[in-house]
Amino acid sequence: MDEAEPTYAPPPGQDAIVAALRLGDDRAFAALVDEYGPAMLRVARMYVSTRAVAEEVVQEAWLGVIAGIGRFEGRASLKTWIFRILSNTAKTRGAREGRSVPFSSVTGGDGEGGEASVEADRFLSAGRWAGHWTSAPSRWSELPEERLVGGETMGVVERAIASLPDVQQAVITLRDVEGWSSDEVRNILDLSETNQRVILHRARAKVRRALEAYLDGERT
Repeated sequence: MDEAEPTYAPPPGQDAIVAALRLGDDRAFAALVDEYGPAMLRVARMYVSTRAVAEEVVQEAWLGVIAGIGRFEGRASLKTWIFRILSNTAKTRGAREGRSVPFSSVTGGDGEGGEASVEADRFLSAGRWAGHWTSAPSRWSELPEERLVGGETMGVVERAIASLPDVQQAVITLRDVEGWSSDEVRNILDLSETNQRVILHRARAKVRRALEAYLDGERT
């Protein structure tokens, strides 16, 4: 006998949030804006030409959320539903601007050419932590812990992420900063598993190189 497909279970508290939104609870709406707003702006920025336009896209998406919350069926999480509205809105706006992001060809046509990357064996290839680093870079362990987690070091990471192409910046931020799952990112950004893996690898490699250069300099 075939096993039944698992039934989707909403995250704890989601039903209460949806009910509050349907009742027009301003506090519930404001809490969602605070929680998802920054990530929504990063995703929108992938599809449009300027931050100002991305902010307009986010505002339009929130209007879509308010207008459509009565039709939310709970087949996916509220977060996924909100970000799908955002991505559809951003794609429409990007198409209107004549700007498109070639996700389907990003594995080999994102303009990076033969740019060097971190060796594949420095990433875990399987298991729960697949794609994460296998070990700290050389001599990091010899640095004081406060240096590794200090504001200056984190600033290096933030600047490295900010310098990435929009797609890489969005994927690494959603995965490594926001803590989203691979499935969430793939579904919201409409990426294949392979494309997401390549984008994330390239983004992590660039951030890693920037951090290694900084910390090795500190060590010497």
